[in-house]
Formats: sequence, structure tokens, C-alpha cells
Amino acid sequence: MAFGRSSRKKRPVEPVTLKILVAGGFGAGKTTLVGAVSEIRPLRTEERLSEAGRPVDDVAGVETKTTTTVAMDFGRITLREDLVLYLFGTPGQDRFWFLWDELAQGALGAVVLADTRRLEDCFAAVDYFERRAIPFTVAVNCFEGAETFPVETVQAALDLDPEVPVVMCDARDRGSVRDVLVGVVEHAVDRAERVREPAVP
Repeated sequence: MAFGRSSRKKRPVEPVTLKILVAGGFGAGKTTLVGAVSEIRPLRTEERLSEAGRPVDDVAGVETKTTTTVAMDFGRITLREDLVLYLFGTPGQDRFWFLWDELAQGALGAVVLADTRRLEDCFAAVDYFERRAIPFTVAVNCFEGAETFPVETVQAALDLDPEVPVVMCDARDRGSVRDVLVGVVEHAVDRAERVREPAVP
């Protein structure tokens, strides 16, 4: 019995899996971002803020926040049949930064989530990825009632290299977050290709 092309079974595609970090200051929306796009139930390691932590947890500007990530958030999103992203949300407070080196191993790139009400909280994440040469995109989470600024103003305030993308996003919106993640992958791939290009004599 002869089989035509139409009867051949397509081989299943083995997807490429990439690791993306989601970093930023305390209360910037990292847990919300991971949860907005994850196609699996996201792993969360949130604990309630306590009175004991008040001296070290600066809640100015995010007074309604009642929990904090103490280890990481984890989620997964399939961008294409052959491309899957694993998302690792980092803890935002100084006392949990010892976890960052573990989480950063093998990461293709990162999202630095920014809150314009507390933009200085991004400095540590920006510095971390710059020092380790991990490609990153700054995503400004547009909170209701927060003042909006031009991209150029955010770039200047964070002292970013011109090549670092800055985008506006809504960490609650799946489509908005997906666009940010696509941009991170594209930026990381473009940067890797530039590094591989031979120097012109």
C-alpha cells in the first residue's frame, strides 16, 4: 500500500527551552508578571510581611503590599511550537540577593521590571546584569496613578547603555508581558550574534 505525503506523520518538534530571569525592586510586580503569562500554575514562594521585617522592608509607595517573595517565582510560556521560556522571578529585597547567583546560572537574558514611583530600586538589578554581561530589557510597569515618563528619561535615570531596550508594559496583561518576553529573547539573540561577528580589520 502506497502512502502519499499527506499520510506521513509529522515528527514531533523538540522545543528549545530558554531561561529568563524577572528581576526588579520590591513591589515592582514580578510575581504578577510571571503569573500573567504562565501556562502552568506558577510556583510562588510568597510569605506575609511581618512586623519584624518592617525595619528592612521599605513599603513606601507600595503600602498595600502584604506579601513578599522569599526564594523565587517560577512559570513557563510557550512562545512557539519550538520555543519554550522558563521564567524565574527573583526576590526583590537585599537580604535575599544571595539567591541571585543560583538563579542566574544558564539564563539567556532578563527582564528588569521598573516602577517609576521607586525607580531607584532597579539600580541593583541593572548593575547585577551589566557586571555579568547578561542581556536585559527594562520593562516599566505602568501602575495606575503612577507618573509616566518618556523612554529617554528612564534610560537617563538608570544610566543605561544605548543598546538596552526600555519598554512600557502592564504586568497584569498576558499580551503585554508576552511582548516584553519576545523582546528580551530578540535582544539577547541580537547581542549574541554581534559578539560572534568577526572584527573588521
